[in-house]
Amino acid sequence: MTKMTNREEEIMNIFWDKGPLFVRELLTFYSDPKPHFNTLSTMVRTLEEKKLIGHEAFGRSFKYHAIVDRDQYGKKTLKGIINKYFNNSYLEVVSMLVKEKDLSDEEIANLIKQVRDNESKI
Repeated sequence: MTKMTNREEEIMNIFWDKGPLFVRELLTFYSDPKPHFNTLSTMVRTLEEKKLIGHEAFGRSFKYHAIVDRDQYGKKTLKGIINKYFNNSYLEVVSMLVKEKDLSDEEIANLIKQVRDNESKI
């Protein structure tokens, strides 16, 4: 799966939240100053080239829709970050979060419970 730029993620979030849209409809979800129609259209076509969205033809217009869902993209992105920055070690990620105190004692206990529950299912 191809990585998205910040602007592409912004567009994908609109598709994920609102569903299928024409580019002109997509423009309505931007506050002023709105991007130019042609710029937005080019970015949508780029997302389609990356196989993240698809389209349905309505005459000479296209209604675009997300092909990849938010959860699927998020999991793939997280795996990439863990691989790139944490030597593919989930333990290093959790250790870093604990050291930085981003996890409460209750969250750590819940995490341990989830791991144990998943182990018992195997």
